[in-house]
Amino acid sequence: MGCSSCSSGSGKVLGCKSNGGCSSGSCNRMNVHDWLANLPFSDPESMCRVMEVSFNNGSRKDFFRNTTTHIFEKGDMVAVEGVAGFDVGTVNLTGEIVRLQLKKNGVSETDAEIKKVLRRAGDRDIEQMVQNKAREAEAVIRSRAIAKQLNLAMKVSEVEIQADGRKATFFYIADDRVDFRELIKIYAREFKVKVEMRQIGARQEAAKVGGVGSCGRELCCSSWLTDFKSVNTTAARYQNLSINQTKLSGQCGRLKCCLNYELDTYLDALQHFPDNADSIQVAKGNAFLIKKDIFKNLMWYTLPDSNKQYPLTIERVRKIKQLNAQGVIPDELEYVDVTTNKPKEAEPEFVDVVGQISLRTLEKADKKRRSDQQRQQRPQGPNRPPQQNRPPQQQQRPPQQRPPQQRPPQQRPPQGPPKRDDRRNNPPNTNNPQ
Repeated sequence: MGCSSCSSGSGKVLGCKSNGGCSSGSCNRMNVHDWLANLPFSDPESMCRVMEVSFNNGSRKDFFRNTTTHIFEKGDMVAVEGVAGFDVGTVNLTGEIVRLQLKKNGVSETDAEIKKVLRRAGDRDIEQMVQNKAREAEAVIRSRAIAKQLNLAMKVSEVEIQADGRKATFFYIADDRVDFRELIKIYAREFKVKVEMRQIGARQEAAKVGGVGSCGRELCCSSWLTDFKSVNTTAARYQNLSINQTKLSGQCGRLKCCLNYELDTYLDALQHFPDNADSIQVAKGNAFLIKKDIFKNLMWYTLPDSNKQYPLTIERVRKIKQLNAQGVIPDELEYVDVTTNKPKEAEPEFVDVVGQISLRTLEKADKKRRSDQQRQQRPQGPNRPPQQNRPPQQQQRPPQQRPPQQRPPQQRPPQGPPKRDDRRNNPPNTNNPQ
């Protein structure tokens, strides 16, 4: 079985939306691809009658037996048996591929404990499910407050209410054992449901809450990862990663699950490196191993009198170990040069243009641009000769034919006889008549 990022029956695109498929790894646990759907079967009666149904957007899946006469397809909403009632889910897998899933999960097809599919979900069933699902957010807040009042060292992460509203599952996180016998009575009286308490880990909580990891993509646990393997710092040491708890921890506060993805590749590559090579003897003293580069097959050593690190090939380390075993101490490490032969890229030169561009230069460019626009917008008549073909006397108007410029009234100097006081104090000058 493989996963893909195609659309589900609800029409909503799921997954990381990279438009990939099973081969490209673009998958999610909420949507699956039935690669046996188009294969014909000779005996339709022997088809598997068990279906895989998902609940709560794929966070919970279970197997149900189809005892009805209906033929369901992926994406159909069905009503199945619940606890003292019914629940509504989405058909996730049907047909022959379900037998592979049953074998993978260790469930027998003839198991009597497999619940039954009641009917195809109707409008009333879906409406009742939507109403009860709307109560979950308020139930989480109220349940946390009740647990805090009872001084219980636990955290309610999620509340899942059955479609008919008769049962509620409370997912909680706790480091130690919690005595919630009194808590169950209060929850049953407060929410009027049958209470089921289920403890989950920090990784399961991160899968339910969701988020974005340091890689920039959706969390693996909330998109496609279903089984959580133990992760320890040994995986980081094999990959030559610095033991930094902040960088190696995920959203859940535990070590990142992706530390195990490439661990097998590193373990296979480290088999070619010599064992017991943490320390070798040379003339300058004991050289201690710092790190191993599996991509270049180099082992880095440092000497006691220097902080410099010396890269040695695997063959050279083996030879030194053989000499040390024979009681011979070589003079030099004979380290290799790891300088790259790539040509150094020329850095772009930046020119200081401070003071080279002035406002006057920008004004001249603006005036020139405006004059070009006016010249292009000026209409050219069919009988009008071009401006460059006109005679010189028509292009330039004589100065005497120019109309006199008239100043606005507010700018004209005041005319009229001077005031009486001015004539008395300053008599007119008769020697220089105007």
